[in-house]
Amino acid sequence: MDVTQASSECEAVLETVGQAVICDRSFLEEILVGVVARGHVLVEDVPGTGKTLTARSVADALGLSFSRIQFTPDLLPADVTGTHVFNERERTFEFNEGPIFANIVLADEINRAPPKTQAALLEAMEEGQVTVDGETRQLPDPFFVIATQNPVEQEGTFPLPEAQVDRFLVKTSMGYPDEAGEIDLLRRRAGRETTSPSVEAVLEPEQVDHLRSVPETVRVDDDLLEYVAALARETRTDGRVEVGVSPRGTQRLFEAARAYATLVGREYVTPDDIKRVAKSVLAHRLVLTPDATVNDVDKVRVVDGVLESVPVPTLE
Repeated sequence: MDVTQASSECEAVLETVGQAVICDRSFLEEILVGVVARGHVLVEDVPGTGKTLTARSVADALGLSFSRIQFTPDLLPADVTGTHVFNERERTFEFNEGPIFANIVLADEINRAPPKTQAALLEAMEEGQVTVDGETRQLPDPFFVIATQNPVEQEGTFPLPEAQVDRFLVKTSMGYPDEAGEIDLLRRRAGRETTSPSVEAVLEPEQVDHLRSVPETVRVDDDLLEYVAALARETRTDGRVEVGVSPRGTQRLFEAARAYATLVGREYVTPDDIKRVAKSVLAHRLVLTPDATVNDVDKVRVVDGVLESVPVPTLE
């Protein structure tokens, strides 16, 4: 599969999901960047905006299996990964797979679960495997996590540890639809009998595997590699930032830029590609100083400042 074919298939997925979900195209592009770049996505938004519908629609359009985990304060790690159950007839222990054994997993309200349960996702997200009772089991391939959290209700929640936040390629938000979009939402609901819309599969799982390998063929010139590194290093010198972007974050920005170039059908990365994904890839990786936190400094604004201060290389 070449870049042109990959771009057309991505466009077909975006159009199909857009028929079910009322949102900005840029939001769906960021979700798909996460899929194509072999990353995971964190969506922070208020309830009722369509996060679950988006995750399910993306899974259906890609022809992949889907599982939803509702995180609660009493959720145990075994409820996520699975556990061994004794089979009375065979007199042996059998492993019952948990809901994490799916291609696309929606971790709904992930910040409501205690840290021990949140940690159950760490190995899965980074290694594509889980270890239960000392036995390692591979997760389905491809494996992609869409986690959600509610930014409004903080009572009874457990903030995600920095190690876990850093494992999300992209952090994004749906936002409310505009007036025309909300009216269109009502029209669509009036035209069907079911409460939730459904979408048809556009790709097969094998095609998704091929699609995720295409960004490896996208060219990134040396001056753009230097630009990516400069952006990450600039975050570490900002006075409002206590901990800047890690080397892992630098690599993720590189991967996301290649994935976005694939989406738009280009065989090479431009500075605009890097700028397009920089905020959603870098902002959530920053740890602000106590003073900046008290002053409600926006992490996205910090990245905006970094993008303005670092010279942009020119294409020859």
